[in-house]
Amino acid sequence: MPEKFYITTPIYYPSDKLHIGHAYCTVATDVIARYKRLQGYDVMFLTGTDEHGQKIEDKAKAAGVTPQQYVDNIVEGERGVLDLWKLMNISYDRFIRTTDDYHVSAIQKIFKAMYDKGDIYKGKYVGKYCKPCESFWTESQLKDGKCPDCGGEVQDAEEEAYFFRLSKYADQVQDLLENTSFLEPRSRVNEMVNNFIKPGLEDLCVSRTSFTWGIPVDFDPGHVVYVWIDALFNYMTALGYMNDKYNDLDTFWPADVHIIGKEIVRFHTIIWPAMLMSMGLPLPKKVFGHGWLLLDGGKMSKSKGNVVDPYLLSEKFGVDALRFFLLRTFPFGSDGSFSNELLIQTINIDLANDLGNLVSRTTAMVGKYFDGTLSAERRYEKERDDELVSLTTGLRSRYEQAMEQYAPHKALEEIFKVIQRANKYIDENAPWILAKDPQDRPRLASVLYHLLEATRICGILLTPFMPESMDKLFTQIGAGPDCRTWESAGIWAALPEDTAVVKGENLFPRIDAEKELAELEAISAAAKRAALPQLEIEPLTEEPVDFDTFCRSDFRAVKVKACENVKKSDKLLRFTLDDGTGVDRQILSGIAKWYKPEDLVGKTLVAIVNLPPRKMMGLDSCGMLLSAVHTEKGEEVLNLLMLHDAIPAGAKLC
Repeated sequence: MPEKFYITTPIYYPSDKLHIGHAYCTVATDVIARYKRLQGYDVMFLTGTDEHGQKIEDKAKAAGVTPQQYVDNIVEGERGVLDLWKLMNISYDRFIRTTDDYHVSAIQKIFKAMYDKGDIYKGKYVGKYCKPCESFWTESQLKDGKCPDCGGEVQDAEEEAYFFRLSKYADQVQDLLENTSFLEPRSRVNEMVNNFIKPGLEDLCVSRTSFTWGIPVDFDPGHVVYVWIDALFNYMTALGYMNDKYNDLDTFWPADVHIIGKEIVRFHTIIWPAMLMSMGLPLPKKVFGHGWLLLDGGKMSKSKGNVVDPYLLSEKFGVDALRFFLLRTFPFGSDGSFSNELLIQTINIDLANDLGNLVSRTTAMVGKYFDGTLSAERRYEKERDDELVSLTTGLRSRYEQAMEQYAPHKALEEIFKVIQRANKYIDENAPWILAKDPQDRPRLASVLYHLLEATRICGILLTPFMPESMDKLFTQIGAGPDCRTWESAGIWAALPEDTAVVKGENLFPRIDAEKELAELEAISAAAKRAALPQLEIEPLTEEPVDFDTFCRSDFRAVKVKACENVKKSDKLLRFTLDDGTGVDRQILSGIAKWYKPEDLVGKTLVAIVNLPPRKMMGLDSCGMLLSAVHTEKGEEVLNLLMLHDAIPAGAKLC
């Protein structure tokens, strides 16, 4: 019986704008799953969609559909989750949706079991809630008053709720994190322990009553189960835990590894093990929290218009090239800065120049000098051949070590050391010169065979990353099924001596970087414009202003020394300004709706300083601050004109 291996990705919130960041984690998981299958493991690879929660209920309402219709369209519709996984060649074995009936009933049983044990109790939640992250926070956990995970606004929440006794398991979870290899990379352990456990692990709110789109608490109508209980137990319900849909729990649980993004490490390494401890269940063997793909210095976001379309990139450069880039370029445990320039550079250097060139040159020479079928007569030259042979035969071991450490970038680095050495081997042995002398024909055959063997072994180990391209590579170099196995990757000379090559298409054509970058930049600019709020701009005035009249208006740069709300006014802010004269100037401005006073201190603004003073709420306002005005979603919005801080107070604008 083959060994079992269970690997999962988190089940994704079904976003209506899928981008390359969504694919990154799943492609990496797919590569690891394919690698374990290559080794001969019986693999269960699980992914799916997390479909409950307040944000989905709100989006469905805004779209004028039911929540179920909303998630059905995003999961199963055109360019939905299933479409993206098909595009990216994700070889999952099972796909779970948290709206699946068997999962819903299982979660109700799990919730009741923890309640019956006394680990879930009824109370009242008062605190902060981040809707996009579906996360509860205390005031002290907020960062600058905002969600520490996504940086978004949080809202006050107060409602009757059930709580899970997370604090009860704090010591056990801390011991798990600090004294085992449960969580990797190791840097994430300190973050979890220092930021969440040591300050005092509070009990977790695990039900909601302020919305209805969730799994009902069947023994208390009006409550729905918190999405992170719903989502985390999918890893077991998808195997048949607390349901009769599947019967794989004894075969595959505990999971060998959960591959997740760093933003949900807290849920998977504090809440998840605590709930499993409560249920008396075995813990997963490992959680690996990878970094983010960053764009423009920040996480990809539809609202910023800085997402990268995997459909577009796959159409332009090929799915395998995109898969390769994601795992080749960025250390898997760290953040990586995505750019189109880096993508094209990686494809051109690694795939077109190095790998593609090796395959095309080798097969072309076998075709030219041997009519496509190598002569079995060989002449091996130890001093010329041993380095390439030794480097290649040791590759599988080095590759395996990196993959077992969840470092696919290091595995690829080892492969490309061999590919680069093989290209150098061509230049060192100059087959085109050997071909001129019939007496060197056995040496020529030996050189080309060495190149085919090095290519074959690299191709086997690249298969999890680029499965379709490697099938084409094997066909071109004449490697049959017996020469594509994990076992044969550790053997030199597995190719038949009279191997025949097949001239094929260029596996990785070189990209015209300047042309493609210009096209991608235009597409990106259009996406950013589309992401901007739909604004209504006041029409230009048709009444002409005399030039001399305009010139009498004195526009000056002013520095905000102090700013405060005006008592008994919801609109006015009182500014104390440095206008360069040495005497403070007071101006009142009706912008309290859009700015906090403390955020404006130190800013450099623009004021008209020669208007006559006027009384506002009993205070003198000596001038007027300039703002730009537009209408957004039917409401007027004012934006103060701000200048670079290097401009001195009193500088005249002209």
